[in-house]
Amino acid sequence: MKATLDYRNKIILAPMVRVGTLPMRLLALSFGADIVYTEEIIDWKLLKSERRVNDVLNTIDYVDKSDGTIIFRTCDKEKGKVVLQLGTASAERALAVGKKVQGDVAAVDINMGCPKDFSIKGGMGVALLYDLERAKKILTTLVDNLDIPVTCKVRIMPELDDTLRTVKELESTGISAIGVHGRTKVERPRHPVHTDVIREVVQVLKIPVIANGGSQEMHKRSDILKFREACGASSVMVARAAQWNCSIFREEGPLPIEEIILQYLRLAIDYDNSPCNTKYCVQMILRDLQETTMGRKFLDSQTLEQICDVWDLAPYCRQKQLEYHNAGLQGRRQAAPQPDEQDENCPTKRQRLGNGDSEQDVVSHNVSFIRVNYSDDKELPKSKLYIYTVKNGLKLPKYESIHKDKLFRAIVLVGERRYSSSFWEKSKKYAEQSAALTCLLHLGVESREKLIANGAIIG
Repeated sequence: MKATLDYRNKIILAPMVRVGTLPMRLLALSFGADIVYTEEIIDWKLLKSERRVNDVLNTIDYVDKSDGTIIFRTCDKEKGKVVLQLGTASAERALAVGKKVQGDVAAVDINMGCPKDFSIKGGMGVALLYDLERAKKILTTLVDNLDIPVTCKVRIMPELDDTLRTVKELESTGISAIGVHGRTKVERPRHPVHTDVIREVVQVLKIPVIANGGSQEMHKRSDILKFREACGASSVMVARAAQWNCSIFREEGPLPIEEIILQYLRLAIDYDNSPCNTKYCVQMILRDLQETTMGRKFLDSQTLEQICDVWDLAPYCRQKQLEYHNAGLQGRRQAAPQPDEQDENCPTKRQRLGNGDSEQDVVSHNVSFIRVNYSDDKELPKSKLYIYTVKNGLKLPKYESIHKDKLFRAIVLVGERRYSSSFWEKSKKYAEQSAALTCLLHLGVESREKLIANGAIIG
């Protein structure tokens, strides 16, 4: 039996690249959003990902096996309310993704409105509006074969008649609702939104229409409802206004920016959100405040703990990260380059480090560098190893790195021996720190007990 999702009389968090990840979606729901859309995710990213049940975070993760990146993460708190927006130009790939994720999302939405060159050149986004047969094939294939609702999000076209003809054709595929951004593919947020065109779309369709594009005039929940009324739409989808202040969904009125950031950061910590994505979302909230003293301190931050420290949440961040590490949250430790098919004697690239080095030539330990363990830069493994070599009259450490499939591994030469962690890292800096930590462990400068206790060694 097909699942249903009621798209009428709803206020919705719109799909926004890099913003619509789990912490922001949960924040929007907590403030009163009825439905939340993911950021657009390209079909091939999900197809090559692996679905994993994360018992530590109580989430479902779709993970890029090559580098450990979380492509999509969801949890029970948004079950029945999260819609996956998919970027695709292929009915076959779209269906494969839909089959893969339909147990974890409430619906699938096909992006037919993105005006970016990346999407258009790939035949995705707004390009689908000008390739209507392909667009209809994608939607029909999904509607006929998935157990969850299917929708699409479009932009209006320069001519009203073309817009109306296109949306009626899309409706004929059996989709459950349609999102309409009231600007053409060449118009940008500085251009006025065409509420009159959205109203015309509503008149010719029987399915719910979700109006989008009114963020410039939205400052509180009542403004969202005014926009819906102006468009005559069933529901409203809010993008940039929610990105700037997610509490716009609150019936009681919006909260101060400071409170928004604190609540967002707690969710980012609780769900182990990547520092890069967390920083981007906070930047979108701060906007002009990035030029303040606090803002500049924030911009200088790199790790999640450093970001949180700006808002006095560093102790909580450190506590949770160590708790997760000790509970066995492995994340990037599960990542390894893909097998080297050209070397039959090398089942995985872990076994050959580069320059002809094999594991037998290098002292290796299962040690991972965890940035949260080092509040003082002087205590970083590379700093400690530098001091060790100076005190013992040795040549300074010499590092070389190997870069494969978006991952890094480093080897450090100290004395006559070479050292490397067995784990692959997502950055050259972290790989070098891991190599230094391996060396310090082997030399007895760091104890195995301490590294087990702080999560650097698991198992």
